[in-house]
Amino acid sequence: MQPLYDAMLPGITDHQAEYAHRVARHLSDTADWTVAPPVRGREDAERAVRDLENAGVDGVLVVMLTYGPSLRVTGALTRTRLPLALANIQPDPSVTAEWDMADMTYNQGIHGAQDTANALVRAERRFDVITGDWQSPGFAERIDRWARAARAATALRGLRVGVFGYPMNGMGDARVDETALLRALGPEIEVIAPGALHRATLDLGEKEVAELLAWEDEAFEVDPRLSAKERDDHARMQLGIERLLTERGCHAYSTHFDAIGEDGRFDRLPMAAASTLMAQGYGFAGEGDVLAATVVRAGHVLAGDAHFTEMYAMDFPSDSILMSHMGEGNWRIARGDEPLRLIKRPLDIGGLADPPTVLFRYRPGPATLASLVALGGERFRLVVSEGEVLDAPPLPSLEMPYGQYRPDTGVRDCTEGWLRAGGTHHMALHTGHRAADWRALCDITGIEYVRV
Repeated sequence: MQPLYDAMLPGITDHQAEYAHRVARHLSDTADWTVAPPVRGREDAERAVRDLENAGVDGVLVVMLTYGPSLRVTGALTRTRLPLALANIQPDPSVTAEWDMADMTYNQGIHGAQDTANALVRAERRFDVITGDWQSPGFAERIDRWARAARAATALRGLRVGVFGYPMNGMGDARVDETALLRALGPEIEVIAPGALHRATLDLGEKEVAELLAWEDEAFEVDPRLSAKERDDHARMQLGIERLLTERGCHAYSTHFDAIGEDGRFDRLPMAAASTLMAQGYGFAGEGDVLAATVVRAGHVLAGDAHFTEMYAMDFPSDSILMSHMGEGNWRIARGDEPLRLIKRPLDIGGLADPPTVLFRYRPGPATLASLVALGGERFRLVVSEGEVLDAPPLPSLEMPYGQYRPDTGVRDCTEGWLRAGGTHHMALHTGHRAADWRALCDITGIEYVRV
């Protein structure tokens, strides 16, 4: 409708373009914005969306500068794969007695949003709607959540998950049709032969290994029982994994103890490697679990510092669940009043020698669990629980990262809901209450959301 308004209110295009830039400047602490020129017709809409796609943005936020007929933008907005949200806002927060016809025209975005939303619904195109005074903290908070979810959805679409060896035999909840996963969410599975890892460990220079060991000496309380050979071997596996992930464009990975152990060329499992690589932002899961590695990586992008874990045992007196895994854990979620320890730790699994392991307890406070479930075909579900990590007494004999999680809904309702929803036994854990963030990601990607 812009040409009509140009005749009625000369200069309206520039006036409203400045409004769009004011919105972007106001939200500059929330996200980085690329502001398209005002769209005055279908060709402008096609060009604007195409340019945003070419700029590599993570999502498109539509701001109505005046009333905009939906058919001008329907083609561009329904064809783009970018996450989409309608900002149901207007320049002025309130209607006043001083308003004239110009003010009415400047602030009439809502019925354009309605027209556009109707077209998107009829096209079965997923989108979010964010309503409010664009200068309010509440609006910025909702934009922040949507922007982070859009970034995570875009990251999933380009994700490559490296699997060293093969998935654990018989473990059904980690299995997924990899072509369906690629079509629905985007992650691609990259199988990496253990032999490639073995060669990578041999190709490393002494300087790289020495630098990692020196960093560990500063970051961890190192067990004096660890021999130089054990630490050198562990460091080479960590650096070798990281090199292969970088070379193959993988931001998530999984190792399986049988694939490492049966290869015959490795002395131990890469436990400490998984912990530090998670702390660097890689998604990780054990036993060749692509789904769990994917949700950990998504958690990193969505809210930062995701951790791989599983429900080990229920503690009914405290209404909590002991959370742990074989020895892998993101030490960025560790409590701050205890040192991170790199320990010599006996482990019979895999039939290999003792793997150096980073030992810590989870930081007490609010926490969130998330599990990605393959339902068959291109249907996926995210099972989410909010609760808290308790400041529970230590378990001296447990030589792997751990914590006790109390669900807000209680152990009985949480675990029964988890089982009924098909929640997997591997999952991501976040510090903080993050259910709303995960819900936003599900809304963008079409993943079914279940909270227990």
